[in-house]
Amino acid sequence: MRILIFISIVIFQLPLYAQNADWQTKFEKSDYLETVTYEECITFSKALANESEMIHYQEMGNSPQNRAIPLLIIDKEGLTSASDIKDAGRLILFIQAGIHAGEPDGTDATFLLLRDMIIHGKYLDLLDKVSILFIPTFNVDGLERMSPYNRINQNGPTEMGWRANSLNLNLNRDYMKADSPEMKAWLMVFNEYLPDLFIDCHTTDGADYQYVATYALETFGNMDAGLTEFTNEVYNPYLVESMKQKDSPIFPYVTFMNWHDPRSGLVRSVGTPMISQGYTALQNRIGLLIETHMLKPYKPRVYATKEMIISTLETMNQHHKKLKTLNLNADVMMKSHKKGIKELTVKYDVDYSDTAYVDFLGMEYDVVKSDLTGGDWFQYSQDPVVFNLMLFEKPKSKEKVELPLAYIIPVEYEEVQEIIKSHSIEYTLSKEAMDVEIETYKFSNQKWGNSSFESHQNLRSFDMDDVTATQHFEAGAMIVPVRQRALKVLVHLLEPKADNSLVSWGFFNSSMERKEYVETYVMEKMAREMIAKNPPLLDEFKAWKEENPELSKNHWMQCMWFYAKTPYMDPKKDVYPVGKIVDQEELFKLGWH
Repeated sequence: MRILIFISIVIFQLPLYAQNADWQTKFEKSDYLETVTYEECITFSKALANESEMIHYQEMGNSPQNRAIPLLIIDKEGLTSASDIKDAGRLILFIQAGIHAGEPDGTDATFLLLRDMIIHGKYLDLLDKVSILFIPTFNVDGLERMSPYNRINQNGPTEMGWRANSLNLNLNRDYMKADSPEMKAWLMVFNEYLPDLFIDCHTTDGADYQYVATYALETFGNMDAGLTEFTNEVYNPYLVESMKQKDSPIFPYVTFMNWHDPRSGLVRSVGTPMISQGYTALQNRIGLLIETHMLKPYKPRVYATKEMIISTLETMNQHHKKLKTLNLNADVMMKSHKKGIKELTVKYDVDYSDTAYVDFLGMEYDVVKSDLTGGDWFQYSQDPVVFNLMLFEKPKSKEKVELPLAYIIPVEYEEVQEIIKSHSIEYTLSKEAMDVEIETYKFSNQKWGNSSFESHQNLRSFDMDDVTATQHFEAGAMIVPVRQRALKVLVHLLEPKADNSLVSWGFFNSSMERKEYVETYVMEKMAREMIAKNPPLLDEFKAWKEENPELSKNHWMQCMWFYAKTPYMDPKKDVYPVGKIVDQEELFKLGWH
């Protein structure tokens, strides 16, 4: 029996020894054409951890198909807890690879960097003042679905994972609503360690151009002012200049005024919080989105990603005290009643009246009419060209809200309460039923999406009016104070007009559905009785018909107009169930001091 156990151990370890005999990655051994499978990713991660006490391997959670999501913690003293690392005075850089498993550049790039550190003793000075959290592959179920046919636009690797997870959810649309178990696990890690800077590694779709890598940083006002200034004046210039010195110039990640057509003009805008760097901006943390170019070979894409990570580590080491102070100040500002913000922009537009011109390293192209489809066919050549293009990037506020003292979420909206908990937002639960003076909204003119998006029927547009009311809340209602570190996340979740609000995702659709109806023959009789008691009602009805000619042709809708004027109409319909508490005494009554 002992012999069999020994043999099984040796057999189990053989792949590990074989892979790490020369510590070359699969990427290098394949002449820079291949990336790791899920099992190979786990094996190499564990091998690094077994080789050095500076690297700790753990599992941060499980996927819908019950695969472990790996997490590496890299610290020069082998520290693993957030408190120990921060007590040692070090910043934390959080690197994420493979949220889209078909875009594995960050996996291979960071494996190369960690191997160089641990095995070859290179770059170790970058760990002097910074520790690293690294997710080698986030979308583990997507990685298991490897195929050479997963990314039609992409030039390598030879096989790659699938974009979405096994529930067909795009994890890079899930930061706010946190539907997936992967994102719930990510939020636990993020809020436990509260990293000082975050990097998310991707590969683009879109037009052709010369840059191997593009990038996005939130410098438009949605992030704390001090961090925005640091990004604009320190981090961004260093990143651009260092990559230029490495013969790998980078450019901001842009879209085009007309799809595929750089000559039409470039557009940059505030990142939506459903994606990584938009979310971390709300968390008062700088987020770097790396987007390597899909048409470039895999090798330069991986090395460009590695160099951008190194440049980031260099910046963090050089300015560690400044960055630590800025992050702390931003968090304190969110909690402040006296000096804190009183109102918050929750949705931005681009100001297209403000134009600048920039040089853009593009590829020459022609636009011809397709004789097959009749559409515009963009035909790119191999000839590099420098375009001088219009750039639209100045933001303007589209929606702004005044901050209440707190929000109150009814106990029956358990799913919404769980999302608040997922973001580690502070709250308390009421112990008894009570009536509460609140402000809220009443919705009208709602328009939903025509199809499902990320498993939701999204509310695309709506109007709303302010409502003040006394509302009854049963025991277990969630009282959420606004003045806390995650203020911006909270407000974006619960203010209906905010970018990526839970209202926009459809979490409150049921509150906008009519559940009782009236028969037309009943309402015809009742409408006449109502007019007899209140003759001006007839003029009001006629005015409504003139303003709504299409609805006025519908017998049922006309009867429903009268029904809405009766006491039988549901008073809760279209009223936002979440309340805003604006009176301090009302908050004290709920037990929050």
